[in-house]
Amino acid sequence: MMLRLHPLLFGTTLATSLLLAPASWAADKLTAADASMLKDIAEANMAEVETGKMALEKSSNVEIKKFAQMMVDDHAKALGDVKTLASAKGADLPNGPDLKHKAVALEFKALRGETFDSRYVKQAGVGDHEATEKLLKKTQAEATDADLKALAGKMLPVVQGHLKHAQQLAANAK
Repeated sequence: MMLRLHPLLFGTTLATSLLLAPASWAADKLTAADASMLKDIAEANMAEVETGKMALEKSSNVEIKKFAQMMVDDHAKALGDVKTLASAKGADLPNGPDLKHKAVALEFKALRGETFDSRYVKQAGVGDHEATEKLLKKTQAEATDADLKALAGKMLPVVQGHLKHAQQLAANAK
């Protein structure tokens, strides 16, 4: 004996199932341009965490160590936010920094003492934060995804604070 479902019952069951589906099913996918910006933001954060950890090991300057710890903490948190957004939007992220940032990390590994400190502050502190500030402003202006724009807006003041701090460290080193 076959059980027949009433069409209204079937429709109600289907509608309820769709309403209870995971939120990620309903998430809008990122455009290629938005996914590229999110990837770039992820790589920038990965690089800051990596070079910050290196500075914690290599520097003997207390102020640079404080700055490096802030970089590790803040950029690890930001990277977590990036990964959450990427997961919600079905976007793939790289496993590590891009080639440019890997080359800088290799250079940093060879440096010691004040030479390391100076290069770290100028490159990872000032240079990379200037580039990230530009990227976040571009993302706010050009991204089509509202969540990506909001993430860039959330990160921008933190990056600007890091840049200002790095500029002060660089000025004090002269």
